[in-house]
Amino acid sequence: MQRSKKIASVLLSVTMLSGACAAAGSTTAHASGTGAGLAEWALNAYYSGWSYVYGGATPGTVDCSGLIYSYCGGNARGGDSQLYASSESGYISNGIPRVHGLGLHMDGHVGVYIGDGMAVDARNDDEDVCYDTLDYMGWTQWYKVGAIDYIENGWEQFNGDYYYYENGEYIVNTSRTIDGTTYYFDSKGRSSDTPSNPSSSNSSSSSSSSDNSSSEISSDNSSTNDDSSSTEEVKEESQTEPSLYKNGDEGDEVKKIQERLKELGYYTGEVTGKFDDATEAAYIQFQQAAGVAVDGISGTDRDVLYSDDCPTYTDAQALLAEQTPTYQLGDQSNAVLTIQNRLAILGFFNEIATGYFGETTLQAVEAFQLANNLEATGIVDQATYQAMFSATALSNNGYALATSVEYTGPYAMPQGGSSQFVLQNTQNQNYAHSAAVVASAANKVTKKALSNTSADAPVFFSAVVKRNLNVGLWFVVVLALLSVFGGVFIIKNVKASKKARRARSKKSYTRVKTEARYW
Repeated sequence: MQRSKKIASVLLSVTMLSGACAAAGSTTAHASGTGAGLAEWALNAYYSGWSYVYGGATPGTVDCSGLIYSYCGGNARGGDSQLYASSESGYISNGIPRVHGLGLHMDGHVGVYIGDGMAVDARNDDEDVCYDTLDYMGWTQWYKVGAIDYIENGWEQFNGDYYYYENGEYIVNTSRTIDGTTYYFDSKGRSSDTPSNPSSSNSSSSSSSSDNSSSEISSDNSSTNDDSSSTEEVKEESQTEPSLYKNGDEGDEVKKIQERLKELGYYTGEVTGKFDDATEAAYIQFQQAAGVAVDGISGTDRDVLYSDDCPTYTDAQALLAEQTPTYQLGDQSNAVLTIQNRLAILGFFNEIATGYFGETTLQAVEAFQLANNLEATGIVDQATYQAMFSATALSNNGYALATSVEYTGPYAMPQGGSSQFVLQNTQNQNYAHSAAVVASAANKVTKKALSNTSADAPVFFSAVVKRNLNVGLWFVVVLALLSVFGGVFIIKNVKASKKARRARSKKSYTRVKTEARYW
């Protein structure tokens, strides 16, 4: 029975994926699905009981990024790569758009926004696919998945209900008259009635689509010579379009890219002509500084890279220092939560991360700064933040972890390639931080239990002593009882043995006396 359910679930998932891809293909050539389609896909994964399997990206067995990839595919497989390849993103602390099927991101993990403050994510081996509120996991960013088409204006069906989008978001708590019919939308955006024409829209994109259709019709009625010339123009444009270079590519153009990145100060490695992790990280820094799409892929943005007014690494750092905030005592945000998690991994923060910058966080920041030759101000400025998330960050034991964490947060200065980051963090998602916290907490408890000179833990130490005394007392009582019972048993055996010997002696004496009398 269970096997039949799983097979049915997989068939249902494949059917949904095929339908979504077909629908998306009829809308836009680049998209492989819709936002509502991804949200329904994720919900189906939860209700069908899909399993979490590291590296999985097929219906029924997925990891966090595989949940998204199994629906829409695309060039971005890892969670961080999906974020970099997104067309639009933002911080959840500033609010999340009312859009079905947005991607959700946090350090080392991704999920899917369902809408109405709910999310689905493939979490770990123990919990598999989960469905929780948006704030349960502490998501830090939202993004539009690059391989998905998100509706801007018009009707959208999701989970059996109809929603109406305006300017990229579905409307709530209002009414609209569409095609002569008035529709009311509740607090969740659901329409009061089924639209008579779900494809109708008052958006400009619809009119432009009509214009394109009419132009296509006219072009179909044009002469063959016009078609030929049009085709030649398209070919000529495609030939002039620059090639794309990404991680893993090699060649003279990659060498040229490395030389330019090195000249600008973004790249410090050797010019090898190989687009490796270090080159990708440097290119991402350039894209962030130049204000172009951040995906780590070199394409049309090379025009900016080779231009005379391309910002240098030093210029980007100076601008970044002016724009980025500092984090200090009393602050509370998702960024503080990320800082606490990183400090926990490094061994400086032994409490539960809450996102509040309290005294414990202040002391942890000061300890990190001292260990890494920074001024111990207790304030997380740009220098402290970058040192904290770099591969050379020294942990509490004085050793570097030899791993960097790419975080596209306020400082947005990744130290390693995104491919390396995806590998490091996906393998350890949900485990590394928990293990570090547990280990640190265990060390803390052990130190307190063994030290009777600590002025910070007299109550804790007395409790430990009392517990140990109680255990020792019970041990003594049990040992005494065993000794008593053992002694009684031994005495009884000795008495029984003596009594038996006396009886045998008496019997033997009686027999001898009788035999002597009648001899």
